[in-house]
Amino acid sequence: MRPLLRWCVLVALATLALQLFFIGRIAVMAAVDPQSTAFERSEAWRLLTSADTTLRWRQQWMPYSQISDNLKRAVIASEDDSFSNHDGVDWAALEKAWQKNEKAEQRAAKVATPAKATPRAPKIIGGSTITQQLAKNLLLSGERTLLRKGQEFVLTMLLERLLDKQRILEIYLNHVEWGEGVFGAEAAAQHYFRKPASRLSAFEAARLAVMLPRPKYFEKLPNSGYLSSRASTIVARMGSAELP
Repeated sequence: MRPLLRWCVLVALATLALQLFFIGRIAVMAAVDPQSTAFERSEAWRLLTSADTTLRWRQQWMPYSQISDNLKRAVIASEDDSFSNHDGVDWAALEKAWQKNEKAEQRAAKVATPAKATPRAPKIIGGSTITQQLAKNLLLSGERTLLRKGQEFVLTMLLERLLDKQRILEIYLNHVEWGEGVFGAEAAAQHYFRKPASRLSAFEAARLAVMLPRPKYFEKLPNSGYLSSRASTIVARMGSAELP
């Protein structure tokens, strides 16, 4: 039993050390702008090691005050309309996403035929908040496991406790992906509209916000009808978006 006990103690200590490391990293972010995220570093490595991809990297940190309120409202309206009020997890949105995914799986199972034993995988709808997305991209890998999801939840709570909502949104907008090698609001505004993030119009901001779930996909479809239609919907909802 002693080797097993020793192993359990070592695992517990390693887990504690990792959490303390995360606490320290997040606490520092209250005053120091993070230069990169785990997701950005993995993307940079992927682009550098890809034989058929030329490294194109755009990113420039912009203070919260120099990012258009239009973009802040558009992102909140599109990604997390209760951002200013929840504690990091929007339980109502999570429950709705769970129900939609269950229904999608049931529909996929019904259309399966005997000749096609494995039905087409349904589209999975997420219920992640802006804070959860930041936690995942900032410090975690892209793997989808129960353990990683649990760590994401812990980091979400730490972000909400150690940083205020404005700082969370500021870091998110400066590091979220908006295309192949395009990260942050300033890079996105320059890349798509040839203007600074501070001067984005309501419709331009809404188009950027709509791109967020699939930025690389929409980067290749600038004239997408869905993009324009959805952006118009977001513009109509921006007035009710509460800024931190």
